[in-house]
Amino acid sequence: MDKRKAWREQEQELVERWNAAAARQQALQTEVHRQGAAADAELLLQAQRSRSEMEAVRREVARMKVQFYTGKRY
Repeated sequence: MDKRKAWREQEQELVERWNAAAARQQALQTEVHRQGAAADAELLLQAQRSRSEMEAVRREVARMKVQFYTGKRY
């Protein structure tokens, strides 16, 4: 049962990270779109970082899905 509790905590943390990353990415993309061609380099760099963070979270979700489907979780 301890494993299941730990897995649920990991999954909940991942959901929270996903939601936070998605919100940041959406806000930055909105700001970049609003500024258009006049967007400064710092804003574009932050947008790139948010995309990278979102990709890292996606990879982690994919890894957990594989673990689940192969029977290594639950």
